[in-house]
Amino acid sequence: MRFKGFISVCLVILLYFIVAPQRYETGRSVVPRDTSEYVILLHGLTRSRRSMLRIEKELTLAGYKVINMDYPATQKTIEYLAENNLKAAVEPYVQEADSKIHFVTHSIGGVVLRYYLKHHDLPNLGRVVMISPPNQGSEIVDHFKKAFLFERAAGSAGKQLGTDEDSLPQRLGAVDFELGVIAGNRSINPLYSILIPGADDGVVSVESTKVEGMKDFIIMPHSHACIIQSETVIDQVLHFLEHGLFKKRE
Repeated sequence: MRFKGFISVCLVILLYFIVAPQRYETGRSVVPRDTSEYVILLHGLTRSRRSMLRIEKELTLAGYKVINMDYPATQKTIEYLAENNLKAAVEPYVQEADSKIHFVTHSIGGVVLRYYLKHHDLPNLGRVVMISPPNQGSEIVDHFKKAFLFERAAGSAGKQLGTDEDSLPQRLGAVDFELGVIAGNRSINPLYSILIPGADDGVVSVESTKVEGMKDFIIMPHSHACIIQSETVIDQVLHFLEHGLFKKRE
Protein backbone atom coordinates (compact mmCIF):
# COMPACT_ATOMS: atom_id res chain seq x y z
CA MET A 1 0.00 0.00 0.00
CA ARG A 2 2.83 2.39 0.83
CA PHE A 3 4.49 1.62 -2.49
CA LYS A 4 1.23 2.23 -4.36
CA GLY A 5 0.83 5.55 -2.56
CA PHE A 6 4.39 6.52 -3.43
CA ILE A 7 3.80 5.76 -7.11
CA SER A 8 0.59 7.85 -7.07
CA VAL A 9 2.43 10.82 -5.61
CA CYS A 10 5.18 10.49 -8.22
CA LEU A 11 2.63 10.43 -11.03
CA VAL A 12 0.94 13.58 -9.79
CA ILE A 13 4.24 15.43 -9.32
CA LEU A 14 5.03 14.75 -12.98
CA LEU A 15 2.28 17.22 -13.88
CA TYR A 16 4.65 19.99 -12.85
CA PHE A 17 7.09 19.05 -15.59
CA ILE A 18 7.10 21.64 -18.35
CA VAL A 19 9.19 21.29 -21.47
CA ALA A 20 10.85 24.62 -22.30
CA PRO A 21 10.44 25.96 -25.83
CA GLN A 22 13.28 24.76 -28.05
CA ARG A 23 15.70 27.06 -29.89
CA TYR A 24 15.48 26.60 -33.62
CA GLU A 25 16.23 28.08 -36.99
CA THR A 26 13.72 28.22 -39.82
CA GLY A 27 14.33 28.32 -43.53
CA ARG A 28 10.89 29.62 -44.45
CA SER A 29 10.43 33.00 -46.10
CA VAL A 30 7.60 35.40 -45.34
CA VAL A 31 4.59 34.77 -47.58
CA PRO A 32 2.45 37.89 -48.15
CA ARG A 33 -1.32 37.50 -47.97
CA ASP A 34 -3.83 39.81 -49.62
CA THR A 35 -6.63 39.17 -47.16
CA SER A 36 -6.75 39.47 -43.39
CA GLU A 37 -6.30 35.97 -42.03
CA TYR A 38 -5.82 35.74 -38.29
CA VAL A 39 -4.72 32.69 -36.29
CA ILE A 40 -5.48 32.62 -32.57
CA LEU A 41 -3.28 30.23 -30.56
CA LEU A 42 -4.42 28.56 -27.33
CA HIS A 43 -1.76 26.82 -25.24
CA GLY A 44 -2.19 23.76 -23.03
CA LEU A 45 -2.73 23.15 -19.34
CA THR A 46 0.16 24.24 -17.04
CA ARG A 47 1.73 26.01 -20.04
CA SER A 48 1.90 29.61 -21.27
CA ARG A 49 2.06 31.43 -24.59
CA ARG A 50 5.81 30.73 -24.60
CA SER A 51 5.10 27.11 -25.44
CA MET A 52 3.47 28.27 -28.70
CA LEU A 53 6.27 30.62 -29.81
CA ARG A 54 7.61 28.28 -32.48
CA ILE A 55 4.19 27.81 -34.06
CA GLU A 56 3.62 31.58 -33.78
CA LYS A 57 6.82 32.34 -35.69
CA GLU A 58 6.15 29.83 -38.46
CA LEU A 59 2.57 31.05 -38.94
CA THR A 60 3.80 34.65 -39.07
CA LEU A 61 6.34 33.70 -41.73
CA ALA A 62 3.48 32.08 -43.66
CA GLY A 63 1.72 35.45 -43.75
CA TYR A 64 -0.88 35.04 -41.02
CA LYS A 65 -1.59 37.64 -38.36
CA VAL A 66 -1.06 35.68 -35.16
CA ILE A 67 -2.59 36.28 -31.73
CA ASN A 68 -0.73 34.10 -29.23
CA MET A 69 -3.01 34.11 -26.18
CA ASP A 70 -1.86 33.83 -22.61
CA TYR A 71 -4.62 32.70 -20.28
CA PRO A 72 -4.77 31.26 -16.72
CA ALA A 73 -5.58 27.66 -17.66
CA THR A 74 -4.95 26.29 -14.15
CA GLN A 75 -6.76 29.06 -12.26
CA LYS A 76 -10.26 29.12 -13.79
CA THR A 77 -12.86 26.71 -15.16
CA ILE A 78 -13.11 25.94 -18.86
CA GLU A 79 -16.38 27.88 -19.03
CA TYR A 80 -14.75 30.98 -17.52
CA LEU A 81 -11.75 30.77 -19.83
CA ALA A 82 -14.01 30.53 -22.88
CA GLU A 83 -16.47 33.25 -21.87
CA ASN A 84 -13.87 35.72 -20.64
CA ASN A 85 -10.32 35.18 -21.91
CA LEU A 86 -11.09 33.67 -25.31
CA LYS A 87 -14.10 35.88 -25.97
CA ALA A 88 -12.02 38.98 -25.25
CA ALA A 89 -9.32 37.78 -27.67
CA VAL A 90 -11.80 37.07 -30.48
CA GLU A 91 -14.11 40.10 -30.30
CA PRO A 92 -11.75 42.72 -31.82
CA TYR A 93 -11.58 40.75 -35.08
CA VAL A 94 -15.15 39.54 -35.51
CA GLN A 95 -16.42 42.64 -37.31
CA GLU A 96 -13.53 43.06 -39.75
CA ALA A 97 -14.76 42.78 -43.31
CA ASP A 98 -13.23 40.02 -45.44
CA SER A 99 -11.30 38.60 -42.50
CA LYS A 100 -11.01 34.99 -41.37
CA ILE A 101 -10.21 33.77 -37.88
CA HIS A 102 -8.42 30.43 -37.68
CA PHE A 103 -7.43 28.65 -34.47
CA VAL A 104 -4.55 26.36 -33.51
CA THR A 105 -4.79 24.78 -30.07
CA HIS A 106 -2.76 22.48 -27.87
CA SER A 107 -4.25 20.11 -25.27
CA ILE A 108 -6.97 21.77 -23.14
CA GLY A 109 -6.99 24.74 -25.50
CA GLY A 110 -9.07 22.64 -27.89
CA VAL A 111 -11.75 22.03 -25.27
CA VAL A 112 -11.85 25.73 -24.34
CA LEU A 113 -12.40 26.53 -28.03
CA ARG A 114 -15.10 23.87 -28.45
CA TYR A 115 -16.99 25.34 -25.51
CA TYR A 116 -16.74 28.85 -26.96
CA LEU A 117 -17.88 27.83 -30.47
CA LYS A 118 -20.77 25.80 -29.07
CA HIS A 119 -22.16 28.92 -27.39
CA HIS A 120 -21.13 31.66 -29.83
CA ASP A 121 -21.63 32.19 -33.55
CA LEU A 122 -18.44 33.25 -35.30
CA PRO A 123 -19.42 34.26 -38.85
CA ASN A 124 -15.84 34.66 -40.08
CA LEU A 125 -14.56 31.41 -38.56
CA GLY A 126 -11.87 29.81 -40.70
CA ARG A 127 -10.22 26.46 -40.01
CA VAL A 128 -9.17 24.87 -36.73
CA VAL A 129 -6.27 22.56 -35.90
CA MET A 130 -6.25 20.87 -32.50
CA ILE A 131 -2.99 19.26 -31.35
CA SER A 132 -3.31 16.48 -28.74
CA PRO A 133 -6.76 17.64 -27.58
CA PRO A 134 -8.53 15.66 -24.81
CA ASN A 135 -11.76 15.76 -26.82
CA GLN A 136 -13.10 12.76 -24.94
CA GLY A 137 -11.24 13.54 -21.71
CA SER A 138 -8.19 11.83 -20.20
CA GLU A 139 -7.92 8.76 -18.02
CA ILE A 140 -5.18 10.52 -16.07
CA VAL A 141 -7.83 12.89 -14.72
CA ASP A 142 -10.07 9.95 -13.83
CA HIS A 143 -7.32 8.52 -11.63
CA PHE A 144 -6.03 11.66 -9.95
CA LYS A 145 -8.66 14.41 -9.94
CA LYS A 146 -9.30 13.92 -6.21
CA ALA A 147 -5.62 14.12 -5.30
CA PHE A 148 -4.50 17.35 -3.62
CA LEU A 149 -1.33 17.72 -5.70
CA PHE A 150 -3.29 17.18 -8.91
CA GLU A 151 -5.69 19.98 -8.02
CA ARG A 152 -2.77 22.28 -7.23
CA ALA A 153 -1.09 21.47 -10.54
CA ALA A 154 -4.07 21.26 -12.90
CA GLY A 155 -6.62 23.56 -11.22
CA SER A 156 -10.37 23.62 -11.78
CA ALA A 157 -10.13 23.28 -15.57
CA GLY A 158 -7.91 20.21 -15.33
CA LYS A 159 -10.40 18.47 -13.07
CA GLN A 160 -13.10 18.91 -15.74
CA LEU A 161 -11.27 16.68 -18.23
CA GLY A 162 -12.46 13.27 -17.09
CA THR A 163 -13.77 10.62 -19.49
CA ASP A 164 -17.14 9.90 -17.82
CA GLU A 165 -20.30 10.85 -19.72
CA ASP A 166 -20.94 13.83 -17.46
CA SER A 167 -17.51 15.37 -18.00
CA LEU A 168 -17.40 18.66 -19.88
CA PRO A 169 -15.63 17.32 -23.01
CA GLN A 170 -18.20 14.55 -23.36
CA ARG A 171 -21.09 17.01 -23.07
CA LEU A 172 -19.91 19.28 -25.87
CA GLY A 173 -20.99 16.92 -28.63
CA ALA A 174 -19.99 16.93 -32.28
CA VAL A 175 -18.21 19.84 -33.98
CA ASP A 176 -19.70 21.72 -36.93
CA PHE A 177 -16.62 23.55 -38.22
CA GLU A 178 -13.59 22.61 -40.33
CA LEU A 179 -11.43 20.76 -37.83
CA GLY A 180 -8.21 18.83 -38.21
CA VAL A 181 -6.93 16.82 -35.23
CA ILE A 182 -3.29 15.85 -34.71
CA ALA A 183 -2.68 13.10 -32.15
CA GLY A 184 0.63 11.91 -30.73
CA ASN A 185 1.48 8.25 -30.12
CA ARG A 186 4.82 8.49 -28.33
CA SER A 187 5.21 8.74 -24.57
CA ILE A 188 8.07 9.90 -22.38
CA ASN A 189 5.96 9.09 -19.33
CA PRO A 190 5.60 5.29 -19.06
CA LEU A 191 3.98 5.56 -15.62
CA TYR A 192 1.08 7.56 -17.04
CA SER A 193 0.88 5.39 -20.15
CA ILE A 194 0.17 2.34 -17.99
CA LEU A 195 -3.10 4.01 -16.99
CA ILE A 196 -4.12 4.98 -20.53
CA PRO A 197 -5.70 2.33 -22.82
CA GLY A 198 -4.26 1.92 -26.29
CA ALA A 199 -1.75 4.18 -28.01
CA ASP A 200 -1.16 7.48 -26.23
CA ASP A 201 1.11 10.53 -25.97
CA GLY A 202 1.71 10.16 -22.24
CA VAL A 203 -1.34 12.21 -21.27
CA VAL A 204 -4.14 11.58 -23.79
CA SER A 205 -4.98 8.43 -25.72
CA VAL A 206 -5.11 8.61 -29.50
CA GLU A 207 -8.79 7.64 -29.44
CA SER A 208 -9.62 10.37 -26.93
CA THR A 209 -8.37 13.08 -29.28
CA LYS A 210 -11.04 12.26 -31.84
CA VAL A 211 -14.41 14.02 -32.02
CA GLU A 212 -17.45 13.50 -34.23
CA GLY A 213 -17.56 15.93 -37.13
CA MET A 214 -13.81 16.45 -37.53
CA LYS A 215 -12.73 16.78 -41.17
CA ASP A 216 -9.31 15.14 -40.98
CA PHE A 217 -7.15 13.26 -38.50
CA ILE A 218 -3.48 12.31 -38.38
CA ILE A 219 -1.18 10.56 -35.89
CA MET A 220 2.36 11.88 -35.40
CA PRO A 221 5.22 10.15 -33.50
CA HIS A 222 5.54 12.66 -30.65
CA SER A 223 4.71 13.04 -26.96
CA HIS A 224 2.11 15.37 -25.48
CA ALA A 225 4.55 18.08 -24.42
CA CYS A 226 6.97 17.92 -27.35
CA ILE A 227 4.50 17.64 -30.22
CA ILE A 228 4.01 21.41 -30.54
CA GLN A 229 7.75 21.89 -31.15
CA SER A 230 7.91 19.46 -34.09
CA GLU A 231 8.68 20.89 -37.52
CA THR A 232 6.70 18.14 -39.24
CA VAL A 233 3.69 18.82 -37.02
CA ILE A 234 3.87 22.55 -37.79
CA ASP A 235 4.04 21.67 -41.50
CA GLN A 236 0.81 19.72 -41.07
CA VAL A 237 -0.79 22.68 -39.27
CA LEU A 238 0.12 25.02 -42.12
CA HIS A 239 -1.12 22.54 -44.73
CA PHE A 240 -4.51 22.14 -43.05
CA LEU A 241 -5.02 25.88 -42.64
CA GLU A 242 -4.28 26.34 -46.33
CA HIS A 243 -6.05 23.32 -47.83
CA GLY A 244 -8.48 21.95 -45.24
CA LEU A 245 -6.68 18.59 -45.20
CA PHE A 246 -3.43 17.22 -43.80
CA LYS A 247 -0.56 16.07 -45.97
CA LYS A 248 -0.89 12.34 -46.52
CA ARG A 249 2.13 10.51 -45.13
CA GLU A 250 3.55 7.49 -46.98
